[in-house]
Amino acid sequence: MDILAKKFDPAHIFRLTDDTGMFQHARFSVPDPSEGYTADDNARALLMAVMLYEQFRKPAYLALVYLYLGFVLHAQNETGKFRNFMTYSRQFIEEEESEDCFGRCLWALGYTLTSPIMPPGIKEACLHAYKRALTHAQDLIWPRGQAYAMIGLSFIGNPEADCLLSGLAAKLVSRFEQYTGEKDWQWFEDNLTYDNAVLPWSLFTAYRRLGQDKLLCVATASLEFLDRITFRDSFYRPVGCNGWLVRGTEAALYDEQPIEACTTTLAHLAAYEATGDETMLELARLSFSWYLGKNSCRECLIDDETGGCYDGITPAGSNGNQGAESIISYCIAYLSLIKYEAFEKCQQCSVTADITDNTDINLIH
Repeated sequence: MDILAKKFDPAHIFRLTDDTGMFQHARFSVPDPSEGYTADDNARALLMAVMLYEQFRKPAYLALVYLYLGFVLHAQNETGKFRNFMTYSRQFIEEEESEDCFGRCLWALGYTLTSPIMPPGIKEACLHAYKRALTHAQDLIWPRGQAYAMIGLSFIGNPEADCLLSGLAAKLVSRFEQYTGEKDWQWFEDNLTYDNAVLPWSLFTAYRRLGQDKLLCVATASLEFLDRITFRDSFYRPVGCNGWLVRGTEAALYDEQPIEACTTTLAHLAAYEATGDETMLELARLSFSWYLGKNSCRECLIDDETGGCYDGITPAGSNGNQGAESIISYCIAYLSLIKYEAFEKCQQCSVTADITDNTDINLIH
């Protein structure tokens, strides 16, 4: 499937965004203010906006960077942690976030801070928030929060960040050794739940930064284990959220969620960068193709009319709602994969990218 042949339409990103940030949910394609906002979504939206600006250099995307970064900075409390849920009336309803949210904020700040084309003021604001958050990274307990924090730490490349990265990576390796059996179970827990691929992805990222062979070994083994479960019938099928997969049982089939295809794409790209194994690049493409119709319901999950991404696959077909996590996941996966696809196309023929003047963006070859 030609990834670059699919038109990318950012209209739904702008539709979900007001002057506070990105709304958490939508009713079908209409933003739902009653559900408010989260720092979790706006941190990932920040990373997405930076990637969009890096790819296309459109001022509208830089404006989104400022907006989403402003939300993340406002979400950070006096201790350096982040409040997550905000009502439509701009009131945070908690003082501290989940560890997943903390890790994703660190990921977004680290990426933005090290982007070569971000204005100095944005980088300075990111550095200030990043330093305030950094002291809490070593206290993370849960594996997904640790994993996202590791990815955020890997961008920085200084002794303090490397020390924290090494410590968190050692905790993940220890979890893997604690729970893994023979080849029947090579994972970090006794179940497979949500956002699974972020765990091997973070270890591939840590390996590239630290060069510790143990990290590569565990990253490879865990990703291969996950692949055996999620690549069936020649397409990608994530573990369903209605029951997940408990060790010794069968994986739940539904609902399939867009975040899984995103992190699985990113995990295989990280594996490709770490090993040079072309199979990993092919699996990244196959993971991404889940959005485009190579999935269990044989339906494209990108709405051609709105530019939004449906909120997953249910037993009855695609979920018609088009929330923040879904479009952000699709966009990050798209922008991460596109550079590999573009490079490959360049090896075969002369490639030109034609970017339209309106909000629709189409890469033409």
